[in-house]
Amino acid sequence: MALRKALVRRLESVETLGSVTFICTDKTGTLTLNEMSVVEAWTPQGSAVIEGIGYDPAGEVRADATTMPALHELAVCAALCSKGSTRRHDGRWIAQGNPIDAAISVFAERLNLDLCSIRAENSITRRYPFDVHRRRSAVLTGDRLIVKGAPETILPCCLGQGNASESVQRMSQHGLRVLAVAVRRVREDSNAIEDFNSGFQLLGILGIEDAPRPRVSASLAACREANIRVAMVTGDHPGTALAIANEVGLAKPGARVIEGRELPQDEQLLGALVDQDGVVISRVAPEDKLRIARALQKRGHVVAMTGDGVNDAPALQEADIGIAMGLSGTDVAREAADLVLLDDNFSTILTAVEQGRSTFTNTRRFLTYHLTDNVAELTPFVVWALSGGKFPLALGVLQVLALDLGTDILPALALGAEAPSARILKRPPSGRHLLDRRVLIRVFGWLGPAESVIEMLAFLAVLVSVGWHPGHAFPKGASLLSASGAAFSAVVIGQMANAFACRSATHWPGSLGWLTNHFLIGAVLAEVALLGISLYVPPLAHLLGQSSPNLAGFIVAALAFPSILVVDALQKYFKTKANLGRPSVM
Repeated sequence: MALRKALVRRLESVETLGSVTFICTDKTGTLTLNEMSVVEAWTPQGSAVIEGIGYDPAGEVRADATTMPALHELAVCAALCSKGSTRRHDGRWIAQGNPIDAAISVFAERLNLDLCSIRAENSITRRYPFDVHRRRSAVLTGDRLIVKGAPETILPCCLGQGNASESVQRMSQHGLRVLAVAVRRVREDSNAIEDFNSGFQLLGILGIEDAPRPRVSASLAACREANIRVAMVTGDHPGTALAIANEVGLAKPGARVIEGRELPQDEQLLGALVDQDGVVISRVAPEDKLRIARALQKRGHVVAMTGDGVNDAPALQEADIGIAMGLSGTDVAREAADLVLLDDNFSTILTAVEQGRSTFTNTRRFLTYHLTDNVAELTPFVVWALSGGKFPLALGVLQVLALDLGTDILPALALGAEAPSARILKRPPSGRHLLDRRVLIRVFGWLGPAESVIEMLAFLAVLVSVGWHPGHAFPKGASLLSASGAAFSAVVIGQMANAFACRSATHWPGSLGWLTNHFLIGAVLAEVALLGISLYVPPLAHLLGQSSPNLAGFIVAALAFPSILVVDALQKYFKTKANLGRPSVM
């Protein structure tokens, strides 16, 4: 999974991934590229269109001459309120620090502004970090207090807004992230909270583009095929969130955006509101993500939650699968997460789910195989105990150890390496429990009894062939050793058939291709060799308490292979027939 850009921090999380039914994903960097670029700017004096590629400072700003001074002032104040920058790496420009701040620095450079000189001339005396509730950050430089953040929190604090609200609406409808920048004069020693609430002069609005990832639409469609619901949970403007959700195909036609302030406090109402595929929730606070995860879990969902910030850590820990961003996330988020996306890509989540389902299915194959063989290994002891010791043991303790440690291991490992089915993402989620009713019925109702019956018949076949009849004393010595060897052979041959049967819980092994799992072919050949050695190498056969079976015993033991496959086919047939008879649930 690490080679496919999904780093699992907790091994048990791989199995949980296969059971995911609801993914709460952020927008920025997960559904989008997280490569910000200021493409539009509005000021009270006019608007501008900015052209350029990514973080490359080369670009063109198209605006009227009367608008350029206002654009310069907007860029200077926005840059002073930002800490990010860009640098050239391996022939391309990349962001250092916050991608939005890096985009603002590129915007200033495309206006031919010297940021080094600007920052040297305007020393920052106090910096107010971004507040997730106020959705803005600020700096104090001299007697100027500059704020930058969500327009809905800054515009009400400004004296004159012009048509700023219309510009915000238009930009967000085009999928742009929108930032407002404003300034006011204050005393240089001021730290009054009221300075943040009124008296600002609006400098302008920045429209920042963050293009969707190329393959995200196909991944979202694959999630729906996999019966996984997806919700966008973001702190962005509602219009921006909905525009991106529509562009990538996440939102359903006619969908509306739910804002964080609209989320009900009641957990049941919250769960009912957000428990729908394609829901878009904007302007959420970190505590909202925590509440959403809990509400969905109460409704029976296995929840995967993405996050990158320090404040996202509680939600990542609460979710069944916490997913952190490896490129843009914080160390705190990565420590709290179960899965780290090394490329911050939503498609990688689907890759991880696919691998999780495959691992879950392979573990269930492994478990079904082992339990079936354990039934056959336990049967002789049950029969001996129920007869009060009058019926001899078909298998001894050392023979059981030889089965467990010798012939049983390699096929089990081969089943654990079974390649995922091409339709694994088109099936419902795996479920929460490896050992469920279906596995128990298959093991104890079909495959286990079939293997046990052939085992005991092989044992009795040898005894009957040497003249034993019911009611007579059982023969001892060489005859009993040969009968035990026949029972041992039946179990090993049954293991071989069982390994092929366990490759699928629904399909006949031949439909999968007998030779497609090369590991299993090697394991079966190794089993044949081990069986021959344990029967025909005298010291080992003597140690195990067995000898080679006679012809009658070997014929019955050999019937274990077709018998297991026939019973397996019958079980799958009746299971399919029962499923077809059930009414579909929409």
